Amino acid sequence: MAFRHATRRLAAAVARTDTTAARAICAHPFAGGGSCALARDNASFRAAVASARAPRWSRSFAAGADYPPYQEITMPALSPTMTQGNIAEWKVKEGDKVSAGDVLADIETDKATMALESMEDGYVAKILHGTGASDVEVGTLVAIMVEDEGDVGKFGGFTVSAAAAPAARTATPAAAPAAAAPAAAAAPAASAASAPVSAPRHAGARVFATPKARVMAAEAGIAIDQIDGSGPGGRILMSDVSHAIANGVAPRAAAGSADGAADGFARFFPPYEDVSVTTIKKVTAARLTESKRTVPHFYLSVDVRMDQIVSARAKLNAGKEKGKISVNDFVVKAAASALKQVPDVNASWMGDKIRVYKNADISVAVQTDAGLMVPIVRNACGLGLSGISSEVRALAGKAKEGKLSPADMIGGTFTISNLGMFGIKQFAAIVNPPQAAILAVGAARKEVVKKADGSGYEEALLMSATLSCDHRVVDGAVGAQWLGAFKAFMEDPVTMLL
Repeated sequence: MAFRHATRRLAAAVARTDTTAARAICAHPFAGGGSCALARDNASFRAAVASARAPRWSRSFAAGADYPPYQEITMPALSPTMTQGNIAEWKVKEGDKVSAGDVLADIETDKATMALESMEDGYVAKILHGTGASDVEVGTLVAIMVEDEGDVGKFGGFTVSAAAAPAARTATPAAAPAAAAPAAAAAPAASAASAPVSAPRHAGARVFATPKARVMAAEAGIAIDQIDGSGPGGRILMSDVSHAIANGVAPRAAAGSADGAADGFARFFPPYEDVSVTTIKKVTAARLTESKRTVPHFYLSVDVRMDQIVSARAKLNAGKEKGKISVNDFVVKAAASALKQVPDVNASWMGDKIRVYKNADISVAVQTDAGLMVPIVRNACGLGLSGISSEVRALAGKAKEGKLSPADMIGGTFTISNLGMFGIKQFAAIVNPPQAAILAVGAARKEVVKKADGSGYEEALLMSATLSCDHRVVDGAVGAQWLGAFKAFMEDPVTMLL
């Protein structure tokens, strides 16, 4: 019971950004005995922190609205970088009774698909953004809950405008909505005034359009003869196509129809399908673009002899049906050991300082249907091979099922991307900010190499490893030292177990 109270109090403290209260609660004996370290490993404690921004019962009403007390369910910030989310699926419907802890909906965030849980008992009175709603801003009202079942029917006509937005309650003057009305009424007139003056055309007349306008119309699926031109002599410009798209001009009919044949220019475009981009892919694209634009990358590569790893792995897995050690587990362990030996790589650029981390928290890239995930193996230096293997399997399983939590992905200090299982010999990865380095691992291959004693040649199993570095943090010599340490641990795996 004491632990439950501590977690609820911490959730409330985080929700109101009361760091002093949060630290005090972390010191609670049920929250880790003076430290949050143990508490973070407790699933219920992490859940309480993750749901810290979940809404509480609200007694606030819009002026003149005749509604009983209700709870506002808003789009929560389920990760530090989340600004908007998609409602993947509602698990409840209007009128359903829910209890504290019940899952209301699955929310697709910039990190993973996560469950939105109810913080209180009650009834779902109104769902304002249905299943499939995308790009819903954090803080947006998505549903209404009430305490009494008899109040559900009173919210049938409830709309977002019926509830005062948080910012409006605190900062917006009361007269602002009324003042906005004339502007809104004037909008159509302004729009009409700015619309291009089009030259009238007749069916069957020759269509004049700029090449770029034709390309733009074809890509939008609009027959060029459906667009009015505002250029000289009625010529169709790109701005006319943009106007047509904005005003919902019907796309051309399917290929082969009379309407589809009206614009022969479309024949230059192969058939295609536009696939919607998930939130995770959008965030990944933005972060990687930012990394390549702002982080000065450089790359170091080395070939690692894998003969000892293969031999050690065979011995460790002998007689095992489940829980076998993988080559990637050795890679994670060797990388963590190298970070301990060369800590300057285990760092981040902070603008006016470089932050060097004490623990090696290894982010492991996992490809899923939703996009690229990078869950974290915490304190990999302190784990044995079996511990790393179990953790990686558990995290990879959660990633593919869309069940990763922010606690599984926030705070990594170094990333490993392994494409060896796809037969890729060598590649260079993009640094994952704010980390200073990422290791790209390729497939093992057989090559003939010179013997160490120079007496001849022998066949060896080699694996290429490429370290991508942020040159603001890691100098060439430091990167080379780290890669040398990694190679040494991989080629003599017993040393990383000491």
